Amino acid sequence: MLTVKDHNDRAAAVYATHHGQYWIESLKDGRHVLIRPLAEKDREREYAFIKRLSPESRHMRFLAQISEPGTALLDQLMDIDQKQRAAFIALVHENGELIEIGISRYAATAEKECEFAVTVADEWAHLGLATLLMEHLIKAARQNNFRRLYSVDSASNTGMRELAKALGFETHSDPDDSHQVIHRLFL
Repeated sequence: MLTVKDHNDRAAAVYATHHGQYWIESLKDGRHVLIRPLAEKDREREYAFIKRLSPESRHMRFLAQISEPGTALLDQLMDIDQKQRAAFIALVHENGELIEIGISRYAATAEKECEFAVTVADEWAHLGLATLLMEHLIKAARQNNFRRLYSVDSASNTGMRELAKALGFETHSDPDDSHQVIHRLFL
């Protein structure tokens, strides 16, 4: 088992080879992760990430049971322009590879409004990764002149409810479905 220092030392050289915009962030346990905008080269990573999620996490993310992410879903998830549709991926260096462990994304639904989602790999939950990913997403939404960010989630998703509260979102019951809530942040 690697110590936090060993993990960070091994990862530092790999993270430093990245070009373009990226951030090295520290999790609550001290391990470093690389966060950057999602790119077309991440398609296979995104597929593998979704497949590694537990059935419960997949259901919370998609509000449906997804056993195998199909081509149409991957096409939709990879359709990113970093303005109307933005996404940030969290990567960790593990066994010589960069592995996706989280993602945040938004998509415009109106002129000044966008819907968001954030998903963290089950084994990386409760380390502050969702907060880090959301901070980058919120900043991008503001820079792209959005005024409202919202998410429709299962009312049983306590992790999302706690994250939304910590980030200052308002949460209300979905008037169309009592099993769902709407989290909204005015930017």
